[in-house]
Amino acid sequence: MTSSPPPGLARFNTSQDSAALAALHEVCASSAWGSKLLAQRPYATVEALFDASDAAMAELSAEDLAEAMAGHPPIGRPKPGDPTSSREQSGMAGAAEELKAEMLELNLAYQERFGHVFLICATGRTGEQMRDAVRERIGNSPEQEREIVRTELGKINRIRLTRVVAEGE
Repeated sequence: MTSSPPPGLARFNTSQDSAALAALHEVCASSAWGSKLLAQRPYATVEALFDASDAAMAELSAEDLAEAMAGHPPIGRPKPGDPTSSREQSGMAGAAEELKAEMLELNLAYQERFGHVFLICATGRTGEQMRDAVRERIGNSPEQEREIVRTELGKINRIRLTRVVAEGE
């Protein structure tokens, strides 16, 4: 006997392409990633959706990664009115002003070095942990950093996909 997917996943599987693509775009701004996930519906399990997400993330070109990163605000400056970035960056919300100022400087230095925002799966991390990560990663080569960003985006996508398929349950 095969079990049916959980209600949120079933809803995602059967939603109109435009609605599913809009939900996927909220998860990740890469249109290539979203198109790949959309094309593979229906998903039997949430894990199958995660696997498809990871595979699509691994295949993204440098341009696709840049498009995905463009959907993320700098750490310490969530998009106004965006509950997702505020929730994910909550570790910076109560940070001391000195730490916030240091993160701003580090973000700018990182962006100048790599040409994009510092990206980290911020969920569950403190402001200090995020600061330490940017300090550590700013010395990476662009190639190393691109692969770290790919991994971090994959983690973020899994968290956000979990939320998409859990809505309404």
